[in-house]
Formats: sequence, structure tokens, C-alpha cells
Amino acid sequence: MKDYIERKERWAAKMRERREVWSEARSAERLPPGQHLTEGFPVLDLGIRPRVPLDEWRLEVSGEVEEPLTLDWAGLKALPFTEDVSDFHCVTTWSKYDCRWGGARFSELVDRVRPTGEARFVFFTSYDGYTTNTPLEPLLDDDVLLAWRFGGKPLTLEHGGPVRMVVPKLYAWKSAKFVRKIEFRAEDEPGFWEKRGYSNSADPWTNDRFSG
Repeated sequence: MKDYIERKERWAAKMRERREVWSEARSAERLPPGQHLTEGFPVLDLGIRPRVPLDEWRLEVSGEVEEPLTLDWAGLKALPFTEDVSDFHCVTTWSKYDCRWGGARFSELVDRVRPTGEARFVFFTSYDGYTTNTPLEPLLDDDVLLAWRFGGKPLTLEHGGPVRMVVPKLYAWKSAKFVRKIEFRAEDEPGFWEKRGYSNSADPWTNDRFSG
């Protein structure tokens, strides 16, 4: 894993130096600038794919909320189920159209925990130790899911099962796999890749890949 992370850090540093050739205007195209379409679904992670038995799986939701909760698998599946078709954009320049995800809208979770007026950011922690951060507002869109199905089937381990985040309007590293803990926060904190040269805002349509 160390070698993989070091390669990614070097790549981010190299790409930051080429920022002047990126588009600054927001694109209105379906395919964001600098992306190419793929028919497959490449797998990128930290090299750790934690196998968590469903009877041991838990999702903790805490922080700046009025009603913190811990969901077990039955509690998660009790949330209203929805399917949504969206596009998926990876910072490594591939995009996949028409991904059919199934799960619960993140907004359903928000309704249950009732964030306080101080909550402006959300920090995700995964079973493999991965972390990422996102402002709360874009997570309220209807296409943001806690997903446990993909293409009509249970979400596989390689794609982040049993449950992952799906945040289609941001680069895919914001869509945490193997999600274990969700914290609502008043202050922002960079996550794993954000600390290693990736953009904090991660907007594909402005080619917003790297920090600095």
C-alpha cells in the first residue's frame, strides 16, 4: 500500500505543475473536461478490502447532530430504498455513464439525525482506514446515496461493499467505499487524499483535481 500511495502522491504533484493547461470555465458537457469513457469499471482502493460480516457491520453517525445513531444491517435496510442512475467520474481520467445504484438517499439519514445549525461539513471514515470530507450541502441532492446495490445486484467487495457512498457530482474519491462512520462537523478537515495533493472541492466540470 505504501508504494501505491507514494505513486499517487507523485502523480498528483506532477499534475499540479500542469494546472495552467486546465479549463477554468465550468463545462456544460456530460463528459467533464479531461475525462474519457470506459465500458468497464476500474477498481481503485488502498489495497485493503475489509470483509465485514453483515451481522457485525455497523454504521456510526455522530457529531453535530441532535440524534446520533448507530445502524446495524437491518437498520440500514429499513431506510426507504431507492434506485438512481448516474455517471461516475474518477480523478484518474475515466468516466462511466449510467451506473445504476441502489440504496438509501443520504438525505434520509440527514432527516433522522437532524444536523445542528453548526453542521456544515461531513467527514467519512471507512473500514479500511480511508477518510474523505465533503461540505454538507451537495450531499443533500437526491442522487447522493448510501449504496448497497449496483446494477441490480448486491454491491461487491471490490466496489466498496457491503455499503459505500455515491456522490455523482464530485470526483469518485469523495464516494467513500466500505463506509463505517459519518461525522457531521462545524469545521472542515481534509481526508486521506485531500492531505496528499487532491482538491478539497473535487468538481469534475471545472477540472478541479488537485490542490495548490
